[in-house]
Amino acid sequence: MANETINMTELEKMGQLAKQAETQLAQLSNQQRNAGLTAMADALVANAATILAANQQDLANATALKASFVDRLTLTTDRISDMAEGMRQVAQLPDPIGSVDKMWKNEAGLMIGKQRVPLGVIGIIFEARPNVTADASALSYKSGNAVMLRGGKEAIQTNIAISDVLRGALKELGVDKNAVQLVHDTSHEVANEMMALTQYLDVLIPRGGRGLIQRVVSTAKVPVIETGAGNCHIYVDQYAELQMAVDITVNAKVQRPSVCNAAEKLVIHSAVADKYLPVIAAALADQGVQLRGDDRACAIVPSMMAATDSDWDEEYNDLIMAVKVVDSEDEAIAHINAHNTKHSEAIITDNYQNGQRFLQQIDAACVYINASTRFTDGFEFGFGAEIGISTQKLHARGPMGLHELTSTKYIIYGDGQVRK
Repeated sequence: MANETINMTELEKMGQLAKQAETQLAQLSNQQRNAGLTAMADALVANAATILAANQQDLANATALKASFVDRLTLTTDRISDMAEGMRQVAQLPDPIGSVDKMWKNEAGLMIGKQRVPLGVIGIIFEARPNVTADASALSYKSGNAVMLRGGKEAIQTNIAISDVLRGALKELGVDKNAVQLVHDTSHEVANEMMALTQYLDVLIPRGGRGLIQRVVSTAKVPVIETGAGNCHIYVDQYAELQMAVDITVNAKVQRPSVCNAAEKLVIHSAVADKYLPVIAAALADQGVQLRGDDRACAIVPSMMAATDSDWDEEYNDLIMAVKVVDSEDEAIAHINAHNTKHSEAIITDNYQNGQRFLQQIDAACVYINASTRFTDGFEFGFGAEIGISTQKLHARGPMGLHELTSTKYIIYGDGQVRK
């Protein structure tokens, strides 16, 4: 199945099936949708052995991948349990559909309301993270949207196993299993065809590295919500506490270096660099992090490699971090805004005004004072599983939960009014 060729006609057929499923989803009550989520979560746990066996097939073919990408690809019993728990948490969230954000009466006596509705059919193009299959399915289903998933070839067997389990659970409940569909052909040609499926897809969300995201943004005819590659920075201000700076920097870089909210760059004020940087560098080195510094950073910690111009824009997804020394907060902010991907940025400081200036002037979806960038996550924000982290400014920005997978329509109540 993984090598099955899906031509445009097959994609159109999948789109038609998704539209039909979307119509049924719109008729389901919140209780029925929650029952579907619970059934899918239970099925993931019950079929963990099957999913893990498929994952082993993918891992066996992953010998050429970096360790950080292998980490993203790898599933364990605990990670499958976490995926299921994410689904159950989504089931517990308030129903995003049908709520009326506001209602008012106009001069003609019409009652006008703004009501939440599903987007329709969501397309997801993603790389080697099989948990996206479960997370995206959960949020799409809860918000009344059908979903068409296209993952990378590195995780195809795992994605097939997960999607088959989810579809089987829906079928047992008498729900249209085509609310969740996976494109088995992982070729670029089919991905390009999916990006042009305007008749059936209402929105397309890419999840992966900068190359994938930019290719989708530049190629797609379907409206795109741009999710972010994460070139995230930690700025150690001159008023930072040393131990806090060490703890946050190490956590943001090391806890899970392959994910988009991991820190890739350390910017440090020159007033504390001589004292703080050797301590931070030693703590990072103890965790196996390779440091690449500008001239001033290398002068303070000679064991650092010299950074090149390309380092400042690179998302490593690995145990690598580039370091820059600056003379002011303004210089730090200018550097970060010039090189970041609008994802997550953090300042470490005990100075209130410096913290507020950073919040106001940094252009990013999430801006932190004295906390790790690793918290940019739908689960941590209380959204349950997330569909992605948007780095654009239209429609959605930051971790996208249920609310961001809805649109609005106006509902108008009259009693015979005609316009004069």
